[in-house]
Parts: sequence; structure tokens; C-alpha cells
Amino acid sequence: MKPHTRPPRGTTAPRRRAAVAAVLLAATAVLTAPAAAAEGPSREEIYRELGVADQPVDYAVLVDTSGSMRTKGRYDTVRSTLRGFLGGLSRSDHVALITFDDRPEARYVGSAGDPGKIVGRLPESPDPDGGTDIGAALDLALRELERSDAASVASVVLLTDGRHEPPRSTAYPKASGAPWDALHERAEAVGTRAALAGYALPLGSGASGADQLGKVVRDTMVLRPGSIQDLGAYLRRAGDSTRARSAARLLAEDRGKGVTASWRPGGTRDLTTGSAEAAVTFRSAAAHIPLTVTGTRLTTDGVPLRVSGVPDRLTLTPGESRTYTVRLEGGVGGDGLPFRRTEEGAAALRVSGKVDSPWQRALAPDVELRTPGAVAAQGRPLAVRAETGSVLFLPALLLGLATVLVLGWLRWRSVHRPALSGGLGIAPVFAADTPGWIALSGRRVAFQQPEGGRGTVHGRRRTPEGPRVDLLIRYVRAGARGRPDRVTCAPGAKAVVGGLAFTHRPDGPTADGHAPEGSG
Repeated sequence: MKPHTRPPRGTTAPRRRAAVAAVLLAATAVLTAPAAAAEGPSREEIYRELGVADQPVDYAVLVDTSGSMRTKGRYDTVRSTLRGFLGGLSRSDHVALITFDDRPEARYVGSAGDPGKIVGRLPESPDPDGGTDIGAALDLALRELERSDAASVASVVLLTDGRHEPPRSTAYPKASGAPWDALHERAEAVGTRAALAGYALPLGSGASGADQLGKVVRDTMVLRPGSIQDLGAYLRRAGDSTRARSAARLLAEDRGKGVTASWRPGGTRDLTTGSAEAAVTFRSAAAHIPLTVTGTRLTTDGVPLRVSGVPDRLTLTPGESRTYTVRLEGGVGGDGLPFRRTEEGAAALRVSGKVDSPWQRALAPDVELRTPGAVAAQGRPLAVRAETGSVLFLPALLLGLATVLVLGWLRWRSVHRPALSGGLGIAPVFAADTPGWIALSGRRVAFQQPEGGRGTVHGRRRTPEGPRVDLLIRYVRAGARGRPDRVTCAPGAKAVVGGLAFTHRPDGPTADGHAPEGSG
């Protein structure tokens, strides 16, 4: 067994610090990874996705070779820096390398695939006695950009350290005037078919002819490096800006195009049970950019329904359509009528949520996507139906009406046709004979006289004057036409109608033994 040895003094603390640093580094990576992912892809990743490197770009690179470029090694720095700049271009890009002093000269015109070959066409040193004819150099650059097979994105990169000081034989004797206006018009014509921009890099101190580029090319950026050593970074900025313009031109067709949502066709949905399923399709109208919808919420107009089943956040690739099955909850109609019936309606889709692209952060501010911020609902409303009310309501209603009618009829009969009792004596008014009697029973009694007359008797209950039943007597004489004569006879009273006297006896016939006659 080996004896325990103590570590040398001073070695434990560094190890502990290293361990703590490792833990902190790992924790930082874990915490920052989601944030980095949430920010979206980098600009380089977007360019690769778009294939911007495959989109040809025209570059007209104008290099000042006047005598002043020998100062502070400017020319040598330009030569070495241009190699890195050209190395960042694509083989499909077109480069026109033009030097200028007393006159411009195209040193290389062709593909940007070989930076060493291109830079090798530059002269070893500037012309010590050469002037600075920027106008003639821009004229030659525009000729390259005016060719029939020119690309749809073009850049003019001007590197100079002096003012416009041309020789006497130049077509641009001054720094302004009609010749410069003509150059500007030509540049505008190029700009109508291509995205044209200029990048001027003044390499000297004080006033510089680099500002002349802005008089010709409307969209010109004057980059002012603090020293000639900054040239490489500024050239990279010019290249990045050109790629951004290439991306912007490619993405221009996606401006104003966002996300649409619609019901997927599938017939009428039945909401009799209070819920049903439907399908909603989200579609990206963009051709190049991915689009994200956050805070997604579905509602309906017309028939108000609760719609669930769509995620709060969804991302669509260019041109992608995605369909979600959703749950509809609610009903059709709301008039509260209880009878069974079929209600139909239309539910128009409404979508709330914010539409954005994960590319926007990386491309801003050079490229504005101008994506509509809301989801546009399209298509026809969803047809819905439901069986509402109770199947028992109409039978119950009819039964209730029948009951009311029966009760009403019974009530009417108890008042207008009460049960008759007793006897009714009938005799001529002036006759001395004993009247003939008819028994009163049932609710209506018909009688007929020997002389040929006929009549009827029924009762009517009168409650205002007490619980009694009056007799309503109708009588038609023999041979008479028209309506019968009528009279009302109170209980136990006597009434006369049609020449007959009617006497009511509630207890039946008289005590002399005559039986009632007639039929009931």
C-alpha cells in the first residue's frame, strides 16, 4: 500500500478554480443555448438557405493608380486587401477590375472565381505622374454594367485617395456639369433593371473624390476607414451589403405575403350534442421565408363557437400548409323556443395571433420583410346544424290544448247544458184541461204536441242569482216557418210561448195522480 502523499502546495487552488470555471462555462452554455436558438438563424445561414451565393452579382471595382497612392503604402495595402475581398465572392459573380489615373483601363473582366489571378492583373505600382480621372473611370464601369447579360444586382466599389483631377484631354474636366448628369442618367437606367449601389472608400485625409460616386449612383455609401489598415473590414462591409441587397431582391416577392387560415371543406357539422370536430388549414403564402404565428387563438363570427386544438405557436416553412383538427363547442340558434326543430347557421373563421419571421432579426435593418402581422382568414364559413328543443314539447302542448278544450267544453256544458230534473206541464193558455206532462231528464228534452207543434227544452245555470237552473224552451207551431219562439222559465215557475203555457214542477207531476208524458 502506497503511503498517502499530500499534493504540493499551490496546486489545489488552481484545480478548484479550473473546475469552477468549467462548471460555470457549462451552465452558461446551457442557459444561452435556448436563447440563441430562439433568436433564429444567423445571416450567413439565411444566405445559404436562400442560395444568395448562387445569385450572380456584378462588381465594378475601381482602383486609383495615381501617384498619390504610393503614400504610406496605400497601393500595396489595396492589392493585398482586394485578394481577401474577392475571395469572399462567388464563382458566379462577375468582376470588372478597373484602374484609373490619367485614363481608365479594364485590367480584368470575368468570373470572380480566381482572386489571385484577378489581383495579379493590377500593375506593380501606381503611375507616379498620373492624375485622377474619376469621371472616366465611372464611365467605363457603367459600360460593364450596361451589357446585355448583366446581373440583377450590381455594385460599384471605388477606392481612391484624391480629388477628381483629370488631364486636359478628359471628357470630365470639372467635378460637376452636364457630363456628370449624363453619367447619373445612365446609372439610373441601370438601376431600373438591377439593384445598383455604390461603395466609396476614401483612402486619404481631407477632401476626396470618393464623394463623386454619390453624384452618379443614387444609392451610394461612403465608407471612411480610420486608416488604410481598416480597408479590409470596410471592403467586407461592402460585400456584405451587396449580398444583403441580393437577398432583398430575392425576398421582394415575399413582401406583403403572410399566413392565411381557412376551414377545410367537409360538409355540415352537427352540433346537436354541443360539440363537433372540424379542420383548419394554415397556409404560408411566402415563397422563401419561414413564418411563425404566436398567440394563436380561433374564434367565429355568425354562430359563436369555442374552438380549441391549435397550438399557441406554429412555424410554417415557405409555401407550407398545415391542417389541425379542432374541437367546436357551442350551439346553433338561441331563440329559446322549446319545440323540436333543426337550426342551421354559418361560422366564419377569425384568427388572432402575431405573424413574424425568425429571419427578421438577422436580416434587419438591411432587408425589410414587411410581413403582414395578422393571420388573414379566407374561404367560406363553416356550415353547422343542430337539433334543438324537446321531442316531447309538441305532444305535451297538444295534450295540454286538448285538456283545456275538454275542460272548457265541460265548463260550457255545466253552464249551458246542465242536467234536467222534475217535470214540465204543457197546456194551451186558455184551456181548462189538465196540462200534459213530460219528464225532464238528461240535458235536452224534445217534445211534440198533438196539434203538430214541436219544441225542445234545455237548461242554463245561472250563478249570479243563486245556484239554480233555468229552462230554455223553444217552440215552433204547426205549419210555422222561421226561427222558433223562445222563453225562459225559472225553476218552479210558469212561462208562456207560442200559445202554450209551460209549468215547471221540480218534484215531478202534480199530486192528483197524472203521470208525466212525453219523451226525453
